[in-house]
Amino acid sequence: MLDQPHSTTQPIFSPPGEPVIRQVNWGGLRTLYVKEVRRFFKVQLQTIWAPAITTLLYLVIFTVALGARAPVPVGATTRPFADFVAPGLIVMGMMTNAFANSSFSLLVGKMQGTIVDYLMPPLSTSELLAGLTLAAVTRAFLVGAALWVAMALWPGVHVMPANILAVLWFGLMGSLLLAFLGVLTSIWADKFDHAAAVTNFVVQPLALLSGTFYSISKLKPAFQAISHLNPIFYVISGFRYGFLGVADSTVELGAVVLLAINVALGVLCYVLLRKGWKIKN
Repeated sequence: MLDQPHSTTQPIFSPPGEPVIRQVNWGGLRTLYVKEVRRFFKVQLQTIWAPAITTLLYLVIFTVALGARAPVPVGATTRPFADFVAPGLIVMGMMTNAFANSSFSLLVGKMQGTIVDYLMPPLSTSELLAGLTLAAVTRAFLVGAALWVAMALWPGVHVMPANILAVLWFGLMGSLLLAFLGVLTSIWADKFDHAAAVTNFVVQPLALLSGTFYSISKLKPAFQAISHLNPIFYVISGFRYGFLGVADSTVELGAVVLLAINVALGVLCYVLLRKGWKIKN
């Protein structure tokens, strides 16, 4: 029998414990991001258009009840009520949908036993967190864009930005804030009731008591001080500044405060995901 020639090509294996992907796994991160975006885009009538219409109804009801031109004090000036409330409604819709998106994926994975689909791929903790939060921010900006178009077409409402950088910055900070909070909720929660409790007892009260429908200058000093402890207040005030050019608080202070809070929440999400708290255990 003739000897078979031996192949000189040997498979190349990395030593055990040595990572093959040494830098950022851009392919995996892009795949996770696209998967998360496609998930909510398949039901866009529910995830984008329905929240936009619901939030628009707030504007319609309040302007009809209170009058579209009722003056509201903002800083040292006054603005029509419709112009005052519209920016707050836009960014509130963005934030609530960012929370809804980021609080869904891991929670459903835990409940259905498909959490391994997030843990097994060669994604680092930071890449997993980035994919989840970027998808939530994408949904938030899509809802915000739909709301802006609807309000721009609504008679008696002026929503042309006065400072586009402020609009983008505070929109991003607000969306990230609720996206990180959603990730924390999905890590902690074991069922949908837990996530609903955070929505009803944390997110909604903070959003509704943040100066969206009123100016804090009308409040007593004690309640003004409490409002300044609400991080969503700085989102609303800064985002409104981007449209009206005036705000209820110092815009620079709000920008720094929100950046610091987002960094802290991002680090907390990273640590909990890396430890696998209530996910791997």
